[in-house]
Amino acid sequence: MATPNFAQKTLSSLNQTLRYSRYSRLSLKIIPIKESETSYKLQFQVEKIEENPSFNTFSFTYSILGSYDEEIVSDNTHILTSTDLKFDTDRHWVFEKSVEIPSQTETSVALFTALDTRQGDEYYYSTDIKSKFVYDLPDFGTYFANNVAFDQNYLNAGESLLFKSSGKPTLHSFYYPISLEVPYPPMETKPAAVPRELEVIDEGDFLENVPKSFDKLGYYFIQSDTAAAAGLVLKTTHEAFPKVKDWDEMVDMVTYISTRKEHEDLKAAQDKKKALDTYWISMTRNADTAKELIKEYFRQVEFANILFTDFKEGWKTDKGMVYIVMGPPQEVNFYLDREVWSYGGTNESSRIRFTFARVKNILSPHYYTLNRSRAYQPVWFKNISLWRSGKMAF
Repeated sequence: MATPNFAQKTLSSLNQTLRYSRYSRLSLKIIPIKESETSYKLQFQVEKIEENPSFNTFSFTYSILGSYDEEIVSDNTHILTSTDLKFDTDRHWVFEKSVEIPSQTETSVALFTALDTRQGDEYYYSTDIKSKFVYDLPDFGTYFANNVAFDQNYLNAGESLLFKSSGKPTLHSFYYPISLEVPYPPMETKPAAVPRELEVIDEGDFLENVPKSFDKLGYYFIQSDTAAAAGLVLKTTHEAFPKVKDWDEMVDMVTYISTRKEHEDLKAAQDKKKALDTYWISMTRNADTAKELIKEYFRQVEFANILFTDFKEGWKTDKGMVYIVMGPPQEVNFYLDREVWSYGGTNESSRIRFTFARVKNILSPHYYTLNRSRAYQPVWFKNISLWRSGKMAF
């Protein structure tokens, strides 16, 4: 069996650009569940994006690393074969493994890798089991009706999930009805406004192993112990998500490539559809170009929603904003305290890098904010101009 080439590689040196590519054949995820103070069940999920993929064209491995700088070698790399499959469904291949992490360990990171043996593409997904950015992991799992672990970043309101654990028979739910604002652009260095009050509704206990419906828009925080920090955030969205829902939402989403005056006029328009048609055609001065621009822009929005939704819609996150305007990054590197995206350039001095600082957050162990700088202004305005001329294509 072919395996990835990890010669002298570390997690921080791996280019994980396929994780955010619009042309990936697979999407990987690791969902960890805490079973005891030293034992963790890792659910390795492979979403089948390619139509009718063959298991034998891919090679899967996982590693447990002590840091982002630990060398990945055969001694810490484990092969996953078809005999390790727990589920093989229309949409997923699923593996499960239990690992032991000593209680005194400060940092432990799981890495899941898939090698496409046809052209040598390597897909990666990593997650911290223990680190200074993880309060604790949930001791329960969240599942679709077919018992495959829930691996999306969002749930359409009105849909149901199953929750399972080996602990007590109930879990607790908090509901946050908040709608959050779009982020400031990368060159805006003043801090974003923070809501002074955050409404939270205690919805009480609910039973495990019984389908639970999430009917309201916002986000939920699920816990097995309300006195602890561990929990699961679940973003609920409208039924069309990750696609755009209506003309009002479309107006909100074009803020990244609009002038302030244009956006104010769009929001004030009585007939949003007519105003948007005029907006797109006035930018491109060509109806056919406008149609292609609309298609391309909202495809970027859809991918941002799929990839980056947390307790905010993906298009409203810092990563989503950069992804929409700049396109998929050409290089992605993960470190313990940050994630770095690189664009363009034939050498180090000509590359543009966006650094997303990792912030410890009780709602998500993967919460990042962009390190803003006025130095981004030229490239940001250049890309917006490309969008507005209909020349931006990925």
